[in-house]
Amino acid sequence: MQPIHELARLLRPAGGGLYLVSTGRAEQIALQRRLYGAATDEAVQQRFVEALGKIASARAVVLGIPSDVGAGFLRGANLGPQAIRTVLLDEDPAWPSRAAAAGVLDIGDVFVVPQLLHDEMLNAEQRAASRKALYPDVSPDEAAQLPVSPLSIAERALDLVFQCNPRIVPIVIGGDHSTAWPVVAALAKARKEPWGIVQPDAHTDLLPERLGIKYCFATWSYHANELVGRGGRLVQVGTRASRHPREHWESTLGVRQFWADECRARPGEVLDAIIAHLRTTGVRSVYFSNDIDGTDAAYADATGTPEPGGLEPDFVVELIRRLGREIGILGGDVMEVAPPLQRTPESSARTTALAARYLRETINAALGQVV
Repeated sequence: MQPIHELARLLRPAGGGLYLVSTGRAEQIALQRRLYGAATDEAVQQRFVEALGKIASARAVVLGIPSDVGAGFLRGANLGPQAIRTVLLDEDPAWPSRAAAAGVLDIGDVFVVPQLLHDEMLNAEQRAASRKALYPDVSPDEAAQLPVSPLSIAERALDLVFQCNPRIVPIVIGGDHSTAWPVVAALAKARKEPWGIVQPDAHTDLLPERLGIKYCFATWSYHANELVGRGGRLVQVGTRASRHPREHWESTLGVRQFWADECRARPGEVLDAIIAHLRTTGVRSVYFSNDIDGTDAAYADATGTPEPGGLEPDFVVELIRRLGREIGILGGDVMEVAPPLQRTPESSARTTALAARYLRETINAALGQVV
């Protein structure tokens, strides 16, 4: 199967990653038709496939992973991609055409079976049953090669994207933070030069496993740190909810952390220190993995685990811009935006608007131009 044909099997048009047949279906269809400028479902599908055919000449791809199966306490991040794309359109109806003109392609969504997380966790019978449901029009021999769980589908999809265009910039909309794992896993195979990760986050996500689960919101950073080779190449910013002090994580796992209290007290000094530290590691670029709960809950509380005392939005934006100018951003994401988890009537709108701002800033910084 050719890469583009396989991608068309694995993915769905943007906004279509959630399986809906009644409740929420009308809103999903309306968003898709706005995104693709299409009047029918058939036209949406046609323009989705056309976008996949342009990957080889694109500069960046946007991929939604609407999965919150790997989350912890509260859920709802499966609606993050749909909500953030809606904000982008509401703020600028011409966003899809302007992004495409700049070489930014929205290649759609991973199609999510909401009870699955990673294929490694499934037995052969479940994988076979899920393939039958997900790929009914694919021959059994071809279907046997296709993944079925959101993390596994995302990694395979990005592998195929990198086959078509090895230097393309992946921009991912989550999803809980486990959905960052397939991005760094695919990048590790595609990029051989040294690169690092900068992770605004209230939490460390540095457990090797949680309740026996290897890949989830609390473990992805541990495995990502191993992929990039430790040595301070994973930089965590805004940490403040941890049962261990910074010295524990830095001394045992070789990460570098800048806790929220120092970021708030001395923002300019901390930004300088982050850039200076990254230069000592020898990385040529970074993946920017932005958990919305790294930002103070006063600005972003529609998320599973909002935490007070966090980063100011302007600090995060300046961090993105400086990384783009002074280090280089090879990809990025916005994670853990959960619109249903409203603490106040304004929570969802405020959080999703900020997430859309972060997404635009990350694209701009990665490409070196305003999109």
